[in-house]
Amino acid sequence: MIGVRNIVVVLLCITVVAPILLYTDRLGSFESPPSTKRDFIEDVSAFTFNSADSSHLNLLPQETSTVLKEPIGVVYADDDWINRRNLPQALQLAESREHVSARVLSTTTEEDQTEKDSNIKLVTDETKQGIQGGDGNLEKADTIGEHVSGEDAIDVDDHDGKLSKLTHDTTEEPLVKGTVLEQQQATETSGGNKKRPETYKQNDQLPSDARVQQLKDQLIQAKVFLSLPVVKTNPHLTRELRLRVKEITRVVGEATKDSDLPRNAKEKMKAMEQTLLKGKQVQDDCAASVKKLRAMIHSTEEQLHVLKKQTLFLTQLTAKTLPKGLHCLPLRLTTDYYKLNASQQQFANQEKLEDPKLYHYALFSDNILATAVVVNSTVVNAKDATKHVFHVVTDRLNYAAMRMWFLGNPPGKATIQVQNVEDFTWLNASYSPVLKQLASPAMIDYYFKAHRATSDSNLKYRNPKYLSILNHLRFYLPEVFPKLNKVLFLDDDIVVQKDLTGLWSVDLKGNVNGAVETCGESFHRFDRYLNFSNPLIAKNFDPRACGWAYGMNVFDLVQWKRQKITEVYHNWQNLNHDRQLWKLGTLPPGLITFWKRTFPLHRSWHVLGLGYNHNVNQKEIERAAVMHYNGNMKPWLEISIPKFRSYWTKYVNYNHVYLRECNINP
Repeated sequence: MIGVRNIVVVLLCITVVAPILLYTDRLGSFESPPSTKRDFIEDVSAFTFNSADSSHLNLLPQETSTVLKEPIGVVYADDDWINRRNLPQALQLAESREHVSARVLSTTTEEDQTEKDSNIKLVTDETKQGIQGGDGNLEKADTIGEHVSGEDAIDVDDHDGKLSKLTHDTTEEPLVKGTVLEQQQATETSGGNKKRPETYKQNDQLPSDARVQQLKDQLIQAKVFLSLPVVKTNPHLTRELRLRVKEITRVVGEATKDSDLPRNAKEKMKAMEQTLLKGKQVQDDCAASVKKLRAMIHSTEEQLHVLKKQTLFLTQLTAKTLPKGLHCLPLRLTTDYYKLNASQQQFANQEKLEDPKLYHYALFSDNILATAVVVNSTVVNAKDATKHVFHVVTDRLNYAAMRMWFLGNPPGKATIQVQNVEDFTWLNASYSPVLKQLASPAMIDYYFKAHRATSDSNLKYRNPKYLSILNHLRFYLPEVFPKLNKVLFLDDDIVVQKDLTGLWSVDLKGNVNGAVETCGESFHRFDRYLNFSNPLIAKNFDPRACGWAYGMNVFDLVQWKRQKITEVYHNWQNLNHDRQLWKLGTLPPGLITFWKRTFPLHRSWHVLGLGYNHNVNQKEIERAAVMHYNGNMKPWLEISIPKFRSYWTKYVNYNHVYLRECNINP
């Protein structure tokens, strides 16, 4: 046993001591030649990469310096984290190598920093080229602008087609290395789950039709190229351009915003962009391109002028054409009216019609629904409806229908009268100069010759409605209402939203007409309606005098008779037999007849423009007693201004049996 133990101890000593001796001897051999370490370093430093073999390393430039440089300490600002997160992966790689001076902390020398900047620029440029020439993670740079700078990155959302621009903040002051603030920001940017800064905002967000506009611009460019001689000589490019034009035209279609575009719009835009680049390479004559663009602009302006003229004509036609529903309504009402017996055709409270102590309204119209709105809105907003009397005068065609409507829909406690203008036997051509003129063949020819209407600069005045005596009846109020002292005249395109009783107590200070002036806009002054090149007009009127509005007017009939206003009107109508003194319509002769006889009412009584002006002040509408839809966009037409239409429709009962049968809807 003792012998075995001794053998084990000897073997153990050999296995432990021998390696120690051998290792010590090898270590000494490494340290003995002092030049061995230097030789190793020289061998490593002498090893260089062959530039021809490094072509596959296209992301990082090779560093040829023999000195290993200290790593650059980088601190990212808050907006850098946001931008890097929103950029595609390929662009993040480029951005991570783009060291802007405001965000770089380095202890290297100035010479080393210059070399680094050049390397960084090389990497960035190569990466951008790779992205733009790749499989399309981003739109091409020149589809948004000529260049994408290092401070502007385009974020393209393929789902909704919207383009947004994220701008880096390059005005930040550089941080001091080693400060607490630097460490905090470095910690925040290193964490992937940190909350996005609240100060982040998307600047310069493009409109929702940005891509549609780009496609249209590409179409224009392609058409310019196709018209150039140098491109026409290149059949391959010509065929390609024509193919791209067809594709883009099909893609755009009737789209008005990016969401209307098909899914392949992006691919088609890229294909067109590639073709346009080929065209740019072929075309080097800028003068020819400029000449073609000028010709296109001139042609477009000519087309725009023609379209504006056509639009004006069609708008006037639409405004003056009776809709089918409003044509159906009087037919239904007329049929039912003549089914009534004589006693059923009479209105109540007829004894109030000539009482001068009551509040009397004059409405001259052939539009049943519009007249109903005027009456309904006035009665609903009146404090005491029993004192209000409505005098409606219409033509023979609509007389029975107008009476039937108010017999079936009486205006509450108010009184109403419906008269036929044909029953005014005193109103004839021998008494009224305007009736004599309207009956002349020359006047009828002027209004009804359609081939002339398209070339008339005053198209809105060439309207057959001016042949109707209802338009001119407003100049004969004392004859229509011989026993009344004051009348409030209302047009049929107005809506009343406040009590009008106070107008009868307004002191007109000896004037005949009380109206709201329209001096706010230059086209409402006298020189816009009267012909001041004529000596008669220039001698008697001021071209800069303020006009006023027909539509809601208080007329003092006592002063009217005293100042012989009807005679004044007749005299001027006789002088205007050749229609050269003023524009057509009833406002110009009204301005002349009531010249220096009009009292200005407060603007809160009457707001105008709801039939042509989309920008009428909302506060003025709310405070106004009367809203006037003067203009072509009447509230009962489809071309009315939508945001103003509800003020009118709320006084129409669309559940009425007649309106349902005639398919009259809001």
